[in-house]
Amino acid sequence: EVRLAESGGGLVQPGGSLRLSCAASGFTFSNVGMKWVRQAPGKGREWVSEISGGGTTYYSDSVKGRFTISRDNSKNTLYLQLTSLKTEDTGMYYCAKADSTYWGQGTQVTVSS
Repeated sequence: EVRLAESGGGLVQPGGSLRLSCAASGFTFSNVGMKWVRQAPGKGREWVSEISGGGTTYYSDSVKGRFTISRDNSKNTLYLQLTSLKTEDTGMYYCAKADSTYWGQGTQVTVSS
């Protein structure tokens, strides 16, 4: 059974940082592209970042230079380091396989003073 479990969300002040984790199981993690997608309250899902099985990274313009995606294939874990957070970064953050076949339940990030 494929399982993706996000953690690391929370409440942070503008300018702060968080690190999100996504623990994967049930498939060969190292071969698979993975992504982070977020959904702000009342809005649709927004693609944030993606990393290929080989480690090539991609970012949306809204987070480029502030967020860093990475993976530890020995731990079957995907990460998203969030820095210089803004109020508009608030939302539910989901990890998913790059082909969107499997999604986690999400972790909430709230940026507020």
